[in-house]
Amino acid sequence: MPNATEIRLRRAENILDVAFDDGSRFALPAEYLRVESPSAEVQGHGPGQKVILAGRRHVGIIRVEPVGHYAVRIAFDDLHDTGIYSWDYLHQLGRDQARIWTEYEAALAARGLSRDPPVRGRHP
Repeated sequence: MPNATEIRLRRAENILDVAFDDGSRFALPAEYLRVESPSAEVQGHGPGQKVILAGRRHVGIIRVEPVGHYAVRIAFDDLHDTGIYSWDYLHQLGRDQARIWTEYEAALAARGLSRDPPVRGRHP
């Protein structure tokens, strides 16, 4: 299992850069990290319970906090902060990013959902 050796938040781009001791490096967008949060809110409490989150295109990362020597907790500006991202999970997200993202976009499309937040109408 690879260990993270460097984690850097690029706030302006909403990207979390993660380097691992196996030499791999990944640039993980905030939106991707948010919709794939390892929290029960997103993953559910069992197989087949994953929630497909829509409208997170512009989500940002407020902070990244270490959790022991094995993970980080990421706080997002939509107030979600319960996901603990282990080094193994971050590595998996980086390694399989193209496939996971394609599956996410297909799941949105199948449900008629969008990555964009809903547009709020004006009220007179």
